[in-house]
Amino acid sequence: MTSLPNLPFGPFVGRTPLGMLWHVDASGSRSKRTGSAQGETGAARGGEAMAVETHMSVLFFYGDHVLKVRRPVAYGFADFSDPERRRADCDREVELNRRLSPDVYLGTATVSLGDEVLEHGVLMRRLPADRNLERLVRRREPVDTELGEVARALAGLHEHAARSATIDASATAEALWQRWQATEENLSRFVGSFFDGTAYRELTARVRRYLEGRRELFDERIQRGAVCDGHGDLQASDIFCLVDGPRILDCLEFDDELRYGDVLADAAFLAFDLERLGAAELAGAFLAEYGRQSGVEQPGSLVHFYVGTRAHVRLLVACLRLELGLDQDRSEPERLLRLASAHVDKALPRMVLVGGPPGSGKTTLAEWLGQRLDAEVLSTDHLRAEGQPVGGREPVGSPEDRYGAAARAAVYDSMLERARAHLHKGRSVVLDATWQTVTLRRMAAAVARDTSAEQVELRCDAPRAHRRARVVARLQRGGAESEATVEVAERLAAEEEPWPTATLVDTSGTVEEARRAAARALGLV
Repeated sequence: MTSLPNLPFGPFVGRTPLGMLWHVDASGSRSKRTGSAQGETGAARGGEAMAVETHMSVLFFYGDHVLKVRRPVAYGFADFSDPERRRADCDREVELNRRLSPDVYLGTATVSLGDEVLEHGVLMRRLPADRNLERLVRRREPVDTELGEVARALAGLHEHAARSATIDASATAEALWQRWQATEENLSRFVGSFFDGTAYRELTARVRRYLEGRRELFDERIQRGAVCDGHGDLQASDIFCLVDGPRILDCLEFDDELRYGDVLADAAFLAFDLERLGAAELAGAFLAEYGRQSGVEQPGSLVHFYVGTRAHVRLLVACLRLELGLDQDRSEPERLLRLASAHVDKALPRMVLVGGPPGSGKTTLAEWLGQRLDAEVLSTDHLRAEGQPVGGREPVGSPEDRYGAAARAAVYDSMLERARAHLHKGRSVVLDATWQTVTLRRMAAAVARDTSAEQVELRCDAPRAHRRARVVARLQRGGAESEATVEVAERLAAEEEPWPTATLVDTSGTVEEARRAAARALGLV
């Protein structure tokens, strides 16, 4: 523990509330300085002495050092009301942050006036403010190399980080829902004053739906070893890009469980922060580089979910800062709420039924939607072909038999079971089939409910002459998985039951026109 009896701010700490700290200039006048971290200290040049406030700490900058002192506050997620709690938290911050920046965290300091101990704090080496990642991004300076170094450092932290059954338990769907509810409870007093309550309740409902349907995904991540004791609060303002590599500061230290989680949660926090700063392309590049450095799979659904939950955490921080008068921008909570909602919407997997009679163009549209949505395309034609003998032998039965009621039921059962597995793991599916009966559509709706997936129904159609010409042309070309003859196509079209819940996509025009209609139905335009 370092003792600093001559610290210039010592007498100030002893005589003023930590919420009202002032910089003293040579003339003795006072001017309040606010900010949120080392990276936001715009006035910090050279050895200028100043104080910067956050919702949890006050940072004193003097010469080549920074002293970080806890505010005597008690939130639902952190309690610094007791001096001993503050001292223990300082010790913990130093210990944890030395994993990534050992030369920055010098130790726990005792601030004293004579023999009187006034406070404890974390003593740090002062870093150049102009090399702060947030500042670099805001100035639109190139940071691709620097982000690559941050990705490598984060991957290294995760590779060597602690893992245990206790840590794993923090990343189950149930634990993540409890964490969301804890943040929600802390946000409750701000609903309606700092952000819209209806939009927030809708977001919370979608988060719950996501978690309820994705238990298998979270369990699989735990089994793969993707959960560890990470950083927990990776923000651009706490990263400094130096010549000899990045210095990553301010690991979350006041609650171990909030630091435990999927490695993607850590990476997604910085991705969210870069997007918040208007650099979404950098966010994508960082996640891609982290994936290369770590070798950890990054399901798109899970990335969006964690970005959304990180925006939720920052929503709470923004409200606390407004409450304390540290920020004046009252639009920030609404902006963060919209960002969280947008990513949770993208996280929720979709089950898109693309139906219609043979020759209606549904397969062409389904394949395009699969690419557009990054979804798994499942086709009854493909599954039907899978079940046939190979090696040049003739298929069993006639096309009429293979498109009969019994064979059809078996193929749809197989397709929906595969769809269920993909949806549980957060992957959207496009289901290419005729969907001609109400019973088949109800079977699909049951899968969507069981997996908490968004269901969209599209019915492709074209005039009878168009459909017939397409079926004939396909049979003449050969090589297609669909074996439907003109007779089978006519029979299936005649058996189609009314489908009022589907959006009609007219495929008699150009391919682009059909795609635009489908995109509108899915909210992609």
